[in-house]
Amino acid sequence: MLKIGPHISISRGYTKALDDAEKIGANTFQFFSRNPRGGNVKKLNLEDIDRFNSRISKSTVGDILCHAPYTYNLCSKKDSVREFSQRSILEDLNRLDYIDCNLYNIHPGSHTGWGVEKAVELISYSLNKILEKNSNHTILLETMSGKGTEIGRSFDELNKIISKIESNENIGVCIDTCHIYSAGYNIVDSLEQVLKQFDNIVGLSRLKAIHLNDSLMGLGENKDRHAPLGEGLLGIKTIKNVLSNINLRNLPFYLETPHDLQGHKKEIKYINKIIKER
Repeated sequence: MLKIGPHISISRGYTKALDDAEKIGANTFQFFSRNPRGGNVKKLNLEDIDRFNSRISKSTVGDILCHAPYTYNLCSKKDSVREFSQRSILEDLNRLDYIDCNLYNIHPGSHTGWGVEKAVELISYSLNKILEKNSNHTILLETMSGKGTEIGRSFDELNKIISKIESNENIGVCIDTCHIYSAGYNIVDSLEQVLKQFDNIVGLSRLKAIHLNDSLMGLGENKDRHAPLGEGLLGIKTIKNVLSNINLRNLPFYLETPHDLQGHKKEIKYINKIIKER
């Protein structure tokens, strides 16, 4: 069964997020570990977590993904930012030990001027340190659009990071359909070739999740602008091809399209219709 769901806020608790997912017909969802633009984190509500874990064990919802805030940057020039990011990621992973959630997604970071190679060293160094203390979860490196000095705009950059992580069994990749198209990977005309390239460089066994988004930006424009499914430059044909691809169909798909819950409900209904027709 296809796993598909949107981003849902946990500001009112994990159990409420599960309620929201079930109400709109989602069978997975992702959430931010804390404020996506800040660093503060709420104290864990263990009663809510107990209810959530009990509920989700009996629910059709599964494979939920925790998304790290955008403020984390393991390759910043600023020592304080790198230290904050490393400390916060470890704290996030320790908190996930309480929750029925294995997948943890991060943006690799931005080198802020001192180059890709140095950034790769710093990111892998921090992830090695983090994994020494908590290797209970699968950390996903997200493919990026390549704006500014972002790391992760190419499969090669991601593979360089992974290859420098000593115990990388729990390191995977999340492909964002909007990001890779904007980064220059033509999934509109050449999805199979792009996936073959990914397999040759990173390995399809590393691919653990898909962020399913259309794109307002064109091929190789290196800008991150999501669009509702079928309303961007990827188009519904590409979305159908992604959903039906034999290498992707068993992965969880997470919607980051600009909709509220009711909008996502309509997208999920449409996606399930596509799946039945394939």
